Amino acid sequence: MNLSRKLGLAENSKLLIIHADDAGLSHSENRATMASLQKGMVNSYSIMVVCPWYYEMASFARKHPEFDYGIHLTLTCEWEYYKFGPILPISEVPSLVDENGHFYKKRELLKENATAEDVEKELDAQIKKALNFGLKPSHMDSHMYSVGASPEFFTIYRKLGEKYELPIMISEQLMKMVGLNPDQHIREDDLLIQQVHCGIYDYFESGTLGDYYSDVLDNLVSGLNIILIHPAFDDSEMQGITVNHPNFGAEWRQIDFESFTNPQNMSKIKQNNIELISWSDIKNGKRIAGNNGSENL
Repeated sequence: MNLSRKLGLAENSKLLIIHADDAGLSHSENRATMASLQKGMVNSYSIMVVCPWYYEMASFARKHPEFDYGIHLTLTCEWEYYKFGPILPISEVPSLVDENGHFYKKRELLKENATAEDVEKELDAQIKKALNFGLKPSHMDSHMYSVGASPEFFTIYRKLGEKYELPIMISEQLMKMVGLNPDQHIREDDLLIQQVHCGIYDYFESGTLGDYYSDVLDNLVSGLNIILIHPAFDDSEMQGITVNHPNFGAEWRQIDFESFTNPQNMSKIKQNNIELISWSDIKNGKRIAGNNGSENL
């Protein structure tokens, strides 16, 4: 069934989720995510259970059930000096870590070293940690889409979504990005994100990342779209975390924050007849009043 019609909207509606990844990564990331939800047009976020600042964001999620959030399943850590690893004891999931006990920096290293058994144990533990804290996630997605690093890992991702009755982010674009064949792994009944919008380094390097986001809002197509951003502040904390990593670095994340709290961009939602929807809407099969972010616009 057409998702727009299922939600009680016109069949050719421009459906949009504006989603903030990496909540829990740092205090800076958390503060910017909270502000983007409360003062901007972000209407979805996902929490990294494995990170040091998880507790702050999880506490916010419990206090603010009006905001839609998911679990950002994590198997990789891309930063040079800021490190984290599994929540399970390393002795239980030894294939997931490098010689220093941290997650691998790249999906390729994860694919080469990790066993499917360890991946499933760790991801299940991350979900249980969130649920045991009293969180009520609307969906699950994946940091760096590392669940697509191998067909076995993606099968686990799908299995866990079914186990916990949570939608999972599935996208042909993201599959191709990580080298997973969509033809072999997309089912006929899957809920697909038709278009994933995410900034690329060329836009950042040329100083046009903010323009890109504005153009996305002006040229959105019908169907289910998602804009993936990583709001944080360009402060000393994020500069330290993202050192030697300008791609999705501190300056980039500041642009993400500013672009989606910008009143001019926020006005484009109504101007372009965009319907903000949430993962909760998708999960429940109906539009939930007051849960789509439109109250801030």
